[in-house]
Amino acid sequence: MELGTSFSASGVNKKMLLWNPITQKSNVLPNSWLNQLNFSFPARKICSCRGIAKGSTISSLKTQEKVTGMSSNHSQDLELSSLTALCPLDGRYWGKVKELAPFMSEYGLIRFRILVEIKWLIKMSQIRQIVEVPSFSEEAQTFLHDLIDGFSMNDALEVKKIERVTNHDVKAVEYFLKQKCQSHPEISKVLEFFHFACTSEDINNLAHALMLKGALNTVILPVMDELIKVICDMATTHSSVPMLSRTHGQPASPTTLGKEMAIFAYRLSRERKEISQIEMLGKFAGAVGNYNAHVAAYPEINWPEIAEEFVLSLGLEFNPYVPQIETHDYMAKLFHSIVQFNNILVDFDRDVWGYISLGYFKQTTKAGEIGSSTMPHKVNPIDFENSEGNLGVANGDLSHLSTKLPISRWQRDLTDSTVLRNMGVGLGHSLLAYRSALQGIQKLQVNEAALMEDLDKTWEVLAEPIQTVMRRYSVPEPYEKLKELTRGRAVNKESIREFIQKLDIPADAKTSLLNLTPHTYVGAAAELAKNVNEAIFLLSSPYLLK
Repeated sequence: MELGTSFSASGVNKKMLLWNPITQKSNVLPNSWLNQLNFSFPARKICSCRGIAKGSTISSLKTQEKVTGMSSNHSQDLELSSLTALCPLDGRYWGKVKELAPFMSEYGLIRFRILVEIKWLIKMSQIRQIVEVPSFSEEAQTFLHDLIDGFSMNDALEVKKIERVTNHDVKAVEYFLKQKCQSHPEISKVLEFFHFACTSEDINNLAHALMLKGALNTVILPVMDELIKVICDMATTHSSVPMLSRTHGQPASPTTLGKEMAIFAYRLSRERKEISQIEMLGKFAGAVGNYNAHVAAYPEINWPEIAEEFVLSLGLEFNPYVPQIETHDYMAKLFHSIVQFNNILVDFDRDVWGYISLGYFKQTTKAGEIGSSTMPHKVNPIDFENSEGNLGVANGDLSHLSTKLPISRWQRDLTDSTVLRNMGVGLGHSLLAYRSALQGIQKLQVNEAALMEDLDKTWEVLAEPIQTVMRRYSVPEPYEKLKELTRGRAVNKESIREFIQKLDIPADAKTSLLNLTPHTYVGAAAELAKNVNEAIFLLSSPYLLK
């Protein structure tokens, strides 16, 4: 995260706090960055490596935060800040990924655990056979819902304080809720029904699914949509701008710049739809998936039915066959689909990088920016390079998640727990890459002169239509004759037209070939580019995660 300030207990009512579990201190977290979002709760770190949030300027750092020398002898005394955070998402890049923090941080995990625990208590109050938990009054339900809606950084800090004693994060949530509700006359009578018959993974798997669903629907998918739209706009705007193709790096049949952009828009849109159709699953079946404790306490209740109702009420799909954990197959599919979306974007980044190198795109410059520390003329395609690099980091993390999470020894081992804490890393680097690509696209200006110049130099690309027309009219050895004319030889407008004039084909066919140029030999490329929005629209519903 970015630079942090020290915390004064007197300011808890005015300032958001971020807990630093290493130094056992709290830090001020400004709430201004969340104004653009309708969240009533502040951010936490995204990366699994620890960091603190921005609360001061560089100058205030000198007086508010002690940072000792970077030698190995003193590294243990360093305070966490944007300068010392191990993960760049929580430091250098925080401003571009902070919208994920309310979902993918430790704070977000605690908040969704609170939600699940409270919703489960309310659900039990609605089960007729559980007479020990009578139906809650409207006032009691409001009290419980307010604990969810009003969950604050102070509350999260209190949970972490309890965890330092219990050394168990989910049990700390249970004890926190008991403390909060012990003064309520109605709820205090049923405190022991918090976390009733639950294993920690009953709470965690639902919290993780809600975290992912919220982060994707609120942050990731909208930015994906923005990226697809911008590339669509490039396709339609430049639908008729002719461009030399390159296969194997060599000149090939011309296309249009817009059609090449349309390819990426369509590919990304298809993969984005795949992501939106993945069902987010949840389980609630106890310690090993058999409702053992549930049946022991209330054998007359149909617990699988109750569990399904509860999971569905949270907006998730129900997984009825599980060990202790939800088996994470949906997560594997989700992360793999995001990896594929990212792979397509890497392809886009590299192609645009290449077009910039060829001079097909110019990049607008910004006053004060420097491209090279030694070469003043440089305007580098850094946004596309940044995007490509972060997509690689994201895919490394997400690929590990997708291959590791479905594997768990017997009924459960703990390897998934530490891995799941890194979901925000893969999503954060993906989000950073998307925004870098968007920033790069905004700087692009088409250089039609360079495009025309390359086409003017490559009349040999007309060998394909000429030999194809010759085939139609049964001219012997059309391919071989064009190969002899063009392969390894300089070809220009005059030599091509001289060849056409000698062909024994109908006059109208000959006229059509004589009128053909590398600039006009683009087939249906322009129409394909113009129609890309319609093609993508057919893919676009439904477009949010289930």
